[in-house]
Amino acid sequence: MVEIRRTPENRRRQIADRFAEQVARKEALRRRGIRHKGETVWFGLGMFGIVGWAVAIPTLIGIALGLWIDRTWPSQYSWALMFLVAGVIVGCLNAAYWVKKVRSKIIEDDEDDEIQS
Repeated sequence: MVEIRRTPENRRRQIADRFAEQVARKEALRRRGIRHKGETVWFGLGMFGIVGWAVAIPTLIGIALGLWIDRTWPSQYSWALMFLVAGVIVGCLNAAYWVKKVRSKIIEDDEDDEIQS
């Protein structure tokens, strides 16, 4: 006859706790999906666009300003290249600001949902 071994009580408790955590994570994900139901793929692409333009506009302004300075006051240094680099740096800082702002809003919404649960 085959002997059936029972798992220890603490092991069963760990399995039950892990299962409860998985269920809670999936429920939170489901609630988040319901809350953001109106946000489609276009919303995500729009966010890429915002970040892209946040970098592109300062870069183009820097190039234009640098070309204008190069034509107006010629020198041995390329102001267009210097302002190109400055524009990219300003653009990246600008993009990081927007991403941080949206990320903090998402985290704040998630915390509000956890409090309401």
